[in-house]
Amino acid sequence: MKNFKIDIVSDVMCPWCVVGYKNLETALEQLKGEMSADITWHPFELNPDMPIEGQDLNEHLMQKYNLSEEQGDENRKNMFEAGQRAGFTFNFDGKRIMINSFDLHRLLMWAREEGKQTELKLAFFEAHFTDLKYLNQEEALLDVVENVGLDKETARGILHSDKYVQDVRQEQDNFKQMGITSVPTFIINDKYALTGGQPSDSFIQALKQISEEEAKQDACE
Repeated sequence: MKNFKIDIVSDVMCPWCVVGYKNLETALEQLKGEMSADITWHPFELNPDMPIEGQDLNEHLMQKYNLSEEQGDENRKNMFEAGQRAGFTFNFDGKRIMINSFDLHRLLMWAREEGKQTELKLAFFEAHFTDLKYLNQEEALLDVVENVGLDKETARGILHSDKYVQDVRQEQDNFKQMGITSVPTFIINDKYALTGGQPSDSFIQALKQISEEEAKQDACE
């Protein structure tokens, strides 16, 4: 069985990050018995200067991308459909906000050490995009942490300290130096990169191609 190392550079605030991951998950399920992957998530901030109170999401997107109301409606329709195809539900019915995600990345760094990073990342995606929880509110954030089986008070202690601050910044700097400027970016075996919310067929094709290339390289050594 071929096992891949897959590093995913992503932000919880990025809808295409969850679409891309869910499609990767589908691809790996279809390749089960033939291929598997060890997945690690890495931090990226779409809006590092966002204040802690956040901003209405529709207002933020219109300002950042100069979208009209009609373009915003079309974007939401496309996003909802992409989510449905990937098996994820985007909720556009309530008030949604864009927040500063730095503390989420600190908690994800800790969850990596606890062996629950992917569980927490997916729980953050669902809380933010489906349940419309405001993850800039401490108790709402800690409830998500607790629901995946991580210790709530340990997480609270992290939020009230500078723990993992330098770790997150160091990883962000490392990936910037590698030239990564958009998310999601999927780095496979430290060598190959796919970007964006790729469909599952694209992941299957890429993983098979990489497997073949690496088999040829091994045969030549």
